[in-house]
Amino acid sequence: MMDTTLPPTIHESRLSLQRLLPRLRRSFPADIEGPEWAVFEERLEQHFPVLFDLLWQVYGPSYDFFYHVEQILRTCAEAWLERDADLKSLDAIREGHPHWYQSNRIVGAMAYVDLFAGDLEGLRGKIDYLNELGVSYLHLMPLFRSPDGDDDGGYAISSYREVDPALGTMEELADLASELRHQGISLVLDFVFNHTSDEHEWAKRARAGEEEFEKYYWLYPDRTEPDQFERTLRPIFPDAHPGSFTYRTSIGKWVWTTFNNFQWDLNYRNPDVFNAMAGEMLSLANAGVEMLRMDAVPFLWKEKGTNCENLEQTHMLIQAFNAVARIAAPALIFKSEAIVAPDEIKKYVSEEECHLSYNPPLMVQLWNSIASRDASLMLHSLPKRFDLPDGCSWVNYIRCHDDIGWGFEDRDMWEIGMQPHDHRWFLNRFFTGEHPASFARGRLFQHNPVTGDARICGTTASLCGLEKALYEGDGDQTENAIRRILLLYGIIFTMGGIPLIYLGDEIGLINDYDFENDPEKAGDDRWMHRPPFDWEKAELRKEPESVEGKLFNGMLKLSQIRKNNQAFHETRTEFVDVGNHHVFGYFRVHGDQSILCLANFNDHAEEVSATRLRQLGLRKTFTDLVAGQSIIATEKLILEPLQFMAIL
Repeated sequence: MMDTTLPPTIHESRLSLQRLLPRLRRSFPADIEGPEWAVFEERLEQHFPVLFDLLWQVYGPSYDFFYHVEQILRTCAEAWLERDADLKSLDAIREGHPHWYQSNRIVGAMAYVDLFAGDLEGLRGKIDYLNELGVSYLHLMPLFRSPDGDDDGGYAISSYREVDPALGTMEELADLASELRHQGISLVLDFVFNHTSDEHEWAKRARAGEEEFEKYYWLYPDRTEPDQFERTLRPIFPDAHPGSFTYRTSIGKWVWTTFNNFQWDLNYRNPDVFNAMAGEMLSLANAGVEMLRMDAVPFLWKEKGTNCENLEQTHMLIQAFNAVARIAAPALIFKSEAIVAPDEIKKYVSEEECHLSYNPPLMVQLWNSIASRDASLMLHSLPKRFDLPDGCSWVNYIRCHDDIGWGFEDRDMWEIGMQPHDHRWFLNRFFTGEHPASFARGRLFQHNPVTGDARICGTTASLCGLEKALYEGDGDQTENAIRRILLLYGIIFTMGGIPLIYLGDEIGLINDYDFENDPEKAGDDRWMHRPPFDWEKAELRKEPESVEGKLFNGMLKLSQIRKNNQAFHETRTEFVDVGNHHVFGYFRVHGDQSILCLANFNDHAEEVSATRLRQLGLRKTFTDLVAGQSIIATEKLILEPLQFMAIL
């Protein structure tokens, strides 16, 4: 008999599976003699002990625990049997080459379908452009059915199995995924699994009083329990939504709504919710999605007396979803979106949890160094947290669809003599153009006057000075802005991990202020840095001396350098102090190849002494892959203003 006080042993897990399998087989009598079922049982035998252990820790022991396990296995079996042959072939390929995403040949890009190409069919017509840029990983922002008006940029999902009608259909999504896959591009979508919109079928049935679906969410008849929870919760969007609960007069109940009042948090204490979301996840995998960005991962589990972020059960749930994918869709991998304290981010990253993670510490350090012209904080903080478990990788980005929050570790700043609060406000003033030395044009987002916290909105080009330079007709500053953009992208293309281009950066799209005229977007300044893609400007990429041509060709060169040098394979990155606080340096090494990358964040030329270069193992003569020049550094190496070098 199983000891309910301890996690199950491997033997107990396998015994449980032996007892569940006959019941499972009886549910699929037409399939159990075929080879596909044999493959399914083989994977089930391999991964069930991990899944069972995780489910036991979260949901067991309970009187109906084994019923829920059986239902989850049924969901896995149905998804596997429905999976088409092409995707099953991909499963086998990826099982043979599980760390494909660590290849130096992977280059990522992200975009909203409507803003980039109109709809899914239009996007199929833009695949040649993606191929020209060298993209092999395409993240499409939320494209599923969501409410008109209040939809949080698509993150309020009304159905995980219906595409927004303005964009297309699920069939068109599957066709797009297939076309991308055949051209060597992996499709990445968001998995919004912490909450649904209040128009989701589950929420509608909960509002109608169906007890089964009321248990899918956190509903309370009065403020007693919400008040108990809120004693230790922090508001996520204090301007738009103070607190974490919303009162719905139509049902006379308080609903847990962490982000917005139209986004209802799911109740993962209910195993039916886990099973339902596992089904949604596998349906996306069967549509051809190869990678899921796991949205808002820290918030899954709720516990009174805590801040309800990064709790142990949250990690167990993500690992359980991972185990489900190993059983029913092995090609599917996870990317963590954990915008949390720097020391918490890596806790989500492992082959058993999220294979990949966004790298917000690198992103904020890049913007800090651009503003301060100083790499000291980056060199001090990044080495502490950059290493990842074997088989895992970062997704390095300069900006995404969201705002920029100054998620530094205060301890790092104190250690090098910086005052965290004052420095964050310097950055806020700098990137909103208020500081005298600023070239940026951004806006504050979610300024909290109580705590002083604020974030920044703005496109890469506008924050790097291109908007200001073009407005003022300043040719020198335009060149500096171009150099800043390529400096930032030079780092993310060569740093350990996958580089992610926000499409539009490669042609220098600046802030779009027309969003204020759209009542559905007005009031959310993040739309300022989500401009419609300008295909007329994109045509200018063919003119080498245009701003667009310089940026596009510069980024294309970085893509080619990355893909043609094995040193940029995997994530190993060795940070080095080159003796100049304006210059950021790191080695990339793989096999017999070693490349030193140097980035001068100053608007003036800077030097690295020849003595320091020799200490780092460099010869007197070497080649800068970016400039395509041979360099002799007998006494010193001079880096031009805002220059990025990759030295071989």
